[in-house]
Amino acid sequence: MSLPEIDTLIFFFINRNLQNSLFDFLMPLITKKAYLFFLPLFLWILFKDKKNALILFFLAFSSLLIADWSSNILKHYFERIRPCHELDVIRVLVGCGKSFSMPSNHAANAFAFAMPFYVLLKNRLRYAFVAGAILIGFSRIYVGVHYPSDVIVGAVVGLILAITVVCLYKWLSKRYKEKPYTTVLFVFLLSLSLFRIYYILNGPLDLSPDEAHYWEWSRRLDLSYYSKGPMIAYLIFLGTSVFGDTVFGIRIMAVVLSALSSIILYILGKKLYDEKVGLSAAILLQLIPLFSTYGIVFTIDSPFIFFWVLSLYFFWKAINAGIRMQDAGYRIQDNKNHSSCIVNHDSVPNTHHSSLIYWYLLALSTGLGLLTKYTMAFFYPCAFLSLLLSGEYRKILLTKWPYLSFIISLIVFSPLIIWNINNDWVTLRHTAGQAHVAEGIQISLKTFFEFLGSQIGVITPVLLIIMIFSIFKLRKDRKGYLLFWFSVPVIAFFLLKSLQAKVQANWALPGYIAGIVAFTAFCTGKIHSGRKGMKVLIGSAVLISVIVTATGHYPSLLRLPVKLDPTMRLQGWKEIGAEVTEIYEQMSSAHPVFIFSDRYQVSSELAFYVKGHPVTYCINLGRRMNQYDLWPGFDDLLHYNAIYVSLEDSKMPEEVSAAFDKVEKRLFSAYTKKHVKIRDYSIFTCYNFKGLKMQLPETY
Repeated sequence: MSLPEIDTLIFFFINRNLQNSLFDFLMPLITKKAYLFFLPLFLWILFKDKKNALILFFLAFSSLLIADWSSNILKHYFERIRPCHELDVIRVLVGCGKSFSMPSNHAANAFAFAMPFYVLLKNRLRYAFVAGAILIGFSRIYVGVHYPSDVIVGAVVGLILAITVVCLYKWLSKRYKEKPYTTVLFVFLLSLSLFRIYYILNGPLDLSPDEAHYWEWSRRLDLSYYSKGPMIAYLIFLGTSVFGDTVFGIRIMAVVLSALSSIILYILGKKLYDEKVGLSAAILLQLIPLFSTYGIVFTIDSPFIFFWVLSLYFFWKAINAGIRMQDAGYRIQDNKNHSSCIVNHDSVPNTHHSSLIYWYLLALSTGLGLLTKYTMAFFYPCAFLSLLLSGEYRKILLTKWPYLSFIISLIVFSPLIIWNINNDWVTLRHTAGQAHVAEGIQISLKTFFEFLGSQIGVITPVLLIIMIFSIFKLRKDRKGYLLFWFSVPVIAFFLLKSLQAKVQANWALPGYIAGIVAFTAFCTGKIHSGRKGMKVLIGSAVLISVIVTATGHYPSLLRLPVKLDPTMRLQGWKEIGAEVTEIYEQMSSAHPVFIFSDRYQVSSELAFYVKGHPVTYCINLGRRMNQYDLWPGFDDLLHYNAIYVSLEDSKMPEEVSAAFDKVEKRLFSAYTKKHVKIRDYSIFTCYNFKGLKMQLPETY
């Protein structure tokens, strides 16, 4: 007898032969409301020992969450059909469910929750938790929704993960006594990163149009691209090379770089002030709405934040090593004139070598930052002003190292320059268009207040006010002086720029990085001062930021209208991809087909979400230039059929319609899981492409 046959035989024995009225009442109750078994046990522990009870609950609940997530992944790996969908003449006492069967989530969750109590409790109550987990697993077989092997595998998964969590807790508890700040940072970033991975895999957000477009770039690696440098394409290529052309493969680098940004910011804050400031800054970076977004959504700002923080750290190390080198040199000179001075001459070459390394690393970091986002160029004037206007650091400008570092960074940046030389400087034209250079000098209070309002929204009001106050308050010493010049010039520039034209909410982002360190340094001192009012104000600032960030992940809880929900821009693409896939497969079975649109956003999303990731095209009907205009078009695909997709309920342009023998339209609407309409799409099936004269872009 085979294992599947034994599994089925045991299932029937439990499901049918053990039938009795008591089990028929208890088992559905246990399987539906398993928490009722554990709740009294936990309340008893809470009554006896509140502190340990809360720790145990945290470990148990964490194990449960990880087990539930892992079980869902394994279900899609095994794809085993539930017995209630597969077998005849069975007793199904609860809803069968639509998910796969192996492993049982109920069993995994129950054993994951019970094991921390069993391992860490020292009394007989721990056996009650294990008994509860066994009973829950048994109930899943009795009610007819899982095979015994599903429950056994689920129990093993729960046990392994719970024991791992407990062992990690014990290790961290020991480490916390030795290194409390780095331990807290590790736990925070690990927990946050695991949540972000879960959110990417199971959350409501499809790829944003920009993410899909950057993924298109990664399929055609180049020295640079029309609107941005090549770094984002290289990083997406790295992620998808490991994890495939999936949403996770594209976004995993956002999770990694966000965590690394906090680690570097911790080190910077620690070097500038102390570990408490570093830890607070590292955590706050992840709590501010503007920055938390880029820990999940992978656009150019994710790596840009990392390279800006890294460059700021290397700059601080370079200038301080330079000061020490010069001071050591002066002491040696003084030693020649005063024989009583005692100097360690070996420190001079060591300090010199250290300074050189940091200037070179700074050059590499800023160069890579420029290949990521051109706003990195603000780093140069910020660094120059911080040196020029500081009496202590001004003498560094008399050395060759800042200038050598600048030149090397431009060499790192040179691939983008070479690409633009070969492509008529389209990036420069595009950037000038984005900056509204052609509009000249004008005053617009509307765009000014729009930008100001956006900053209040993405930073949150109380936090923004205290942050700006902190930057100015701390500028009197050299540490605060550095933070001042790496924040105020950037924020002030975009604030003034908003008087002339529209400025996007994220453009001033680098100015707030130094502001975060200033905020935590200032607030740490104020909290220690014991002023209750200031503590409440600081706590309110952080709490508001946390609430806004949390609701930003699940805005559906606020029931915002579609037009006011910013996440709607990242929904509905998977649905149109599935619809076009069905049409594409039907049409291509008889004749070659290509897919195109008039917007790069739609073309990119279809390239990703249509099955097989086909090559898509973006026709120019008078729009501004985009990367698709630099790639080969579909002008040589004569006699192909085609699928044209546009947003909303729209008509096909006459010149495009005339390029085909026949065009048929269908309207498709994408909805959320709660049946709220996201947007309409117009899908045109086109037959026998006869050729079309492509327009050249007129604007950039």
